[in-house]
Amino acid sequence: MTNATFAIGGDIEVCRLGFGAMRITGPGTWGPPDDPVAARALLRRAVELGVQLIDTADAYGPGVSEELIAEALSPYDGLLIATKGGYERRGPGGLSESGELTGWTPNGRPGHLRSACEASLRRLGLDRIDLYQLHTPDPAVPFVESIGALKELQDEGKIRHIGVSNVTLEQLAVARTVADISTVQNRLDFGNSRWQDMLTECERHTIGFIPYRPLRAWDPTHQQVLAEAASRHSANTNQIALAWLLAVSTVTLPIPGTATRAHLEDNFAAAALRLDQDEIHAITAVVSQP
Repeated sequence: MTNATFAIGGDIEVCRLGFGAMRITGPGTWGPPDDPVAARALLRRAVELGVQLIDTADAYGPGVSEELIAEALSPYDGLLIATKGGYERRGPGGLSESGELTGWTPNGRPGHLRSACEASLRRLGLDRIDLYQLHTPDPAVPFVESIGALKELQDEGKIRHIGVSNVTLEQLAVARTVADISTVQNRLDFGNSRWQDMLTECERHTIGFIPYRPLRAWDPTHQQVLAEAASRHSANTNQIALAWLLAVSTVTLPIPGTATRAHLEDNFAAAALRLDQDEIHAITAVVSQP
């Protein structure tokens, strides 16, 4: 993989293939996992494989994912722990196939974001969070107020870099008038061109693009081109999908998540794959079709 690293915010260089820590909690992203020892071992194994970017959120558990990360990995030597605030959890829930969240309520009020950030600092055992992301815009709160709250926390030294998630191009533009935005974390969805437009915008401003659910975006119409490349590389289609995400742009930061060691190791073998330009172009052409 060429350009194997990316400097988040221009000054924190990490390996581009990260780990999403949503699934190390209990069912429905609620409560502790059935085997906390195994969850902590999984996190340590991810780091052994070369992961430097671990993405979590206060809503995962809630709080459980951050606590497990602290127990397993603190003091985080060479790691960037990215977390998020802006949702409230009142019970089990998850992400449906249509991308809708159940059991999650947006809360982008400045007071809530301050409390959420400070609680994440305590759970993670940090004085400053290197990448803190607004988990989602809150339609009940002016977007500039939510971003302004993160900018205040940054000015106080509690946040190093600010990211946004689940945003439109227009919302990203508004956010950038308030603060420097280092990352965008949006769902990878090939059903429309918004993913490509956002990626282009991130490239233009050297903003890291973190596609979440990176292995759920590929429908049966994409599988043939992935399978053709997989047969040439003695790999599986998930590995080719991740290798393409790393090859298609120098700003992509995929964060595949899993609860099993075998799946983790399978995913991270993708970092060693080298797709040629014909393969990259063929896959890009298929996923870019309207």
